[in-house]
Amino acid sequence: MEYVEAARSIGVTDTQILIRHIMPNAMRTLLVLLTLGIGSAILAGAALSFLGLGAQPPTPEWGAMLNAGQKYIRQAWWITVFPGLGIFLTVLAINLIGDAIGDAVAGNDRSYSGKSTG
Repeated sequence: MEYVEAARSIGVTDTQILIRHIMPNAMRTLLVLLTLGIGSAILAGAALSFLGLGAQPPTPEWGAMLNAGQKYIRQAWWITVFPGLGIFLTVLAINLIGDAIGDAVAGNDRSYSGKSTG
């Protein structure tokens, strides 16, 4: 990274380089990865609970609700559809929020002008 070499050449300490140059550039990636991890954890928890490896009843879990509604899908489809929709919308919302936060952080970069170059 050229800006790190340039900062070192003028005598900036490693701590200042980390705080002023590297962390702001890595923040967007870290936030997006964090929100993707949260969505993945929700999906993994629902999958484990669907298989019967999650929390035991009477603790409500989306995966367990999907599993329980499987028997009644033809008579009462909503028992399965709404927990599945809840999982989908929650993970989607978390990922969209993470993307929006990442875009907001990218907007605060000093190198970002906010203007098109064309």
